[in-house]
Amino acid sequence: MASIRLNKVAVSFPIYDASSRSLKKRLIRTGTGGRIQSQPGSGKVSVVKALDDVSLSFQDGDYVGLIGHNGSGKTTLLRVLAGIYEPSAGTVEIQGHAVPLFDVALGMDQESTGYENIVMRGLFLGLTHQQIKQRVDDIVEFTELGDFLNLPIRTYSAGMRMRLAFAVSTSIVPDILLLDEGIGAGDAAFLEKANKRLDAFTGKAAIIVLASHSEPLVRKICRTCVLMEHGKVLRVGETDAILEYYKDRSGAP
Repeated sequence: MASIRLNKVAVSFPIYDASSRSLKKRLIRTGTGGRIQSQPGSGKVSVVKALDDVSLSFQDGDYVGLIGHNGSGKTTLLRVLAGIYEPSAGTVEIQGHAVPLFDVALGMDQESTGYENIVMRGLFLGLTHQQIKQRVDDIVEFTELGDFLNLPIRTYSAGMRMRLAFAVSTSIVPDILLLDEGIGAGDAAFLEKANKRLDAFTGKAAIIVLASHSEPLVRKICRTCVLMEHGKVLRVGETDAILEYYKDRSGAP
């Protein structure tokens, strides 16, 4: 049984010698939405609190949307759930196999061939060599890359690399699926094919956590929403109610 439990989780990023970098401070505020604080005992170290006192609990059947302004902490929270970021405070307990689809090219090597990257990306996602071997034909067919798979992926276009990475990542049926709406898959024809695969993929996951600005996408996938602001959880509840609250709060039509 899949589950996610976060208890008073915080993520902080130290910025050294930031006191004289006013431009950097403005960029950090714009990009992360986190609060900048001085590190005790040093006038040259500031800390960006990207997540602050986040406590959440999800079980089988929870399809959850993370919403909020740019820099509210959505992507940071996804990266914590994927094990990319370690909390600076609090605890994270995850039961089940979590697959992130917000950075599908992670674990791929530019100098290796497409076939070699199928193996590397599969191993990165926790598959065994035997499991990868069982999936290769399906992955190859889905990518439509043909003989290009014998070439180093540095020779690929960005769309071709995305096709390969997407095909490998969606060859797994996860317990927990971590999604970002920014995922792309190349040209329009392949994007339609990718969306169909993603629809089937999401239907098999026990828990889905989606970070998105798209109201239609959140309504389509998510039953519950978490509204985030400046690294904190502002409100949790049923999707329609939270989206309406967010629209009223932001003044959106």
